[in-house]
Amino acid sequence: MTLTRRKTLALGGSALAFASFAGAPAFASLTDDAIAELTGGAEIGEGAITLTAPEIAENGNTVPISVDAPGAVAITLFADGNPVPAVATFNFGPLSASRSASTRIRLAGTQDIVALAKMEDGSFQRASANVKVTIGGCGG
Repeated sequence: MTLTRRKTLALGGSALAFASFAGAPAFASLTDDAIAELTGGAEIGEGAITLTAPEIAENGNTVPISVDAPGAVAITLFADGNPVPAVATFNFGPLSASRSASTRIRLAGTQDIVALAKMEDGSFQRASANVKVTIGGCGG
């Protein structure tokens, strides 16, 4: 077999495509691992935290997200499909008037956003929302 420039480019492109598809499911497990590390394996409840995100985002570069968790000490946002899933952490002191925050985040594509709140009693609460992105923000 003679290795021509065309065959080399085709083999390199195939290897790159395979490597990118093989790593895609790992992002969700990165989020699960980060949540498990943050909670220390504690049970996570649902219902005491409100996550507001658009159902469809026209641009993945600036997706507005807001979160509200009365009685929270800290709220962490995760984006399942991003290479680094931990997006932001908001810490609240005992004199905080409101335990809510809003920000704009960058999303690589359509994915789940997870908000995890650590409550004053040490328990954890979780909320999630799926955001469909029409134009990718992280290199998309």
